[in-house]
Amino acid sequence: MRLLFLGDVMGRAGRTAIAENLPRLREDWKLDFVVVNGENASNGAGLTGEHAKLILGAGADVVTLGDHAFDQKDMLTFIESEPRVIRPLNFAKQAPGRGAGLFEDRRGRKVLVTQVLGQVFMKRPFDDPFSAMDAVLNRYKLGGMAQAIVVDVHCEATSEKMAMGHFCDGRASLVAGTHTHVPTGDAQVLPKGTGYLSDAGMCGDYDSVIGMDKVEPMRRFITGMGKTRFQPALGEATLSGLYVETDDRTGKAVTVKMVRQGGRLESSGP
Repeated sequence: MRLLFLGDVMGRAGRTAIAENLPRLREDWKLDFVVVNGENASNGAGLTGEHAKLILGAGADVVTLGDHAFDQKDMLTFIESEPRVIRPLNFAKQAPGRGAGLFEDRRGRKVLVTQVLGQVFMKRPFDDPFSAMDAVLNRYKLGGMAQAIVVDVHCEATSEKMAMGHFCDGRASLVAGTHTHVPTGDAQVLPKGTGYLSDAGMCGDYDSVIGMDKVEPMRRFITGMGKTRFQPALGEATLSGLYVETDDRTGKAVTVKMVRQGGRLESSGP
């Protein structure tokens, strides 16, 4: 199975890049299943139902969220009617939606998509991500109920992401970190067969400060004072993420490639 995971879609620039490029990538790379983290797609904070439909319409099979899952209030109701949008497993217990879903690729093979939020350096406390993930992976065995399993680890600390990768090693096809908007260079197949990347980066304008127009963040760093709200940068975006090919029999990764398409970063892909 050919899987593509794309990191946080950042504002209008990221949405435009998804709409213009994802259909072509699905065709050119013969992708079987695509997961996109969309939690910053709407003005850099959260995801509206309209923008979720745009990402799904461009070729994403599933859209994951994160700590900004419900910053856009219409997502509180939209997620209940759209099972292809996944919020974190360990979000508030009363949160709408679900943190894991079993889907089919275009050949009928089952793909589980799930997401957890980290605890280290995050602004609010979330439930233990490891026990939440353990319960899901015990229920959906790789190569059994699911021919592939995709895990989105949404957190600040690379150490926590790496720990989750090893925790899921051999139990998931792909573990990708999201949230920091900065792509890491450690794409690998872990010892027991899980494709891994500490951070997929963002689908956004890299002539920015983590996707935001540079002026206001730099003012705050230099002077310690803010003047206006952060606004997403609007230059050409780079699509960033991870491509994984799996063994159909075991669901484990056999090939991983970092993805960079368009914009300022050096191009890479399968």
